[in-house]
Amino acid sequence: MPRPPAQRSLFAPELTMSVDELREREAIERRRDQWRTIAARVRPEVRFGTSSWSFPGWKGIVYPHKRTTHDLAYDGLREYSKHPLLRTVGIDRGYYAPIPRDDLARYFEQTPDDFVFCTKAPELIVSPIISAHRDKHRAGERNEDFLSVPRFADEMLSPLLDELGHKTGPVLLEFPPLPPEARLRPVEFAEALDDFLAELPREMPFAVELRDRALFTEDYRAVLARRGVAHVYNYWSFVPTPGQQRALVPLEEQPFVVTRLLLKPGTRYEAQREAFAPFDRIVEEDRGMRFEVVEILREAEARGVPAYVLVNNKAEGCSPATIEAIATELASGT
Repeated sequence: MPRPPAQRSLFAPELTMSVDELREREAIERRRDQWRTIAARVRPEVRFGTSSWSFPGWKGIVYPHKRTTHDLAYDGLREYSKHPLLRTVGIDRGYYAPIPRDDLARYFEQTPDDFVFCTKAPELIVSPIISAHRDKHRAGERNEDFLSVPRFADEMLSPLLDELGHKTGPVLLEFPPLPPEARLRPVEFAEALDDFLAELPREMPFAVELRDRALFTEDYRAVLARRGVAHVYNYWSFVPTPGQQRALVPLEEQPFVVTRLLLKPGTRYEAQREAFAPFDRIVEEDRGMRFEVVEILREAEARGVPAYVLVNNKAEGCSPATIEAIATELASGT
């Protein structure tokens, strides 16, 4: 069924803005013009995006005016998607709880036709044990829904296809780190993953993200190649860097490329959040990480496959600024 047209205001936004708001709008438009030049030099198959979008500290970078976190979460994608480099976004919230269909429909309406969403599979599908934040009374118990295709289809895949349609991008299967007593042996993990991927719908793109070094095996690599599923080259506290992962899971085997820049190795989420808030600037430039990502993107370009780069504020301090820096280096061709 076709979607009804979004309701428009009777008044042009410019007529209801204060002088300061008009100046802020003009400033953000000048900034967007600057990045359109860089975006035009990046091949369209490369999509940059952030992990979520509801950060008031991005005023003057992505958003023209001061907004609350709540307001940005509700309708910030309208402005977010006007940034010339931000052509995808990660929806991380689906990892913790199902995303209501009304929210997915609203995301669809707020973004242009060529925008793509990258979504995280629910924890209840990718974790073999129940976590404390899901159910503190059953924390550590066996999760009966681990790698359940029917539950995955009902809870996530059907809503995505129904509400996001052609804007549905890679679905990320992030397997979390586990206590020693709950870990699967690498060969068991590869076998379970193989069975799970074999039953997933072929019309949707899937990518696997590992948070355990031990799972980077030849068996894992073979499963992805056999099932046409991508590996996520993630930058995270306790796994090899994206560049090092290239040697473990070669890019030439990837149907598409996904890179997620989350945390510098050896750092922790809470500490980086405290150090980097309010995420309005680069705090710790990481040129080594940027170099590895640019090399991955150039290889993807040489192979002619799509590439997605998703950046978290905790990587350097401000994910849109990190994206701008990587895109600039990629566009330079040097």
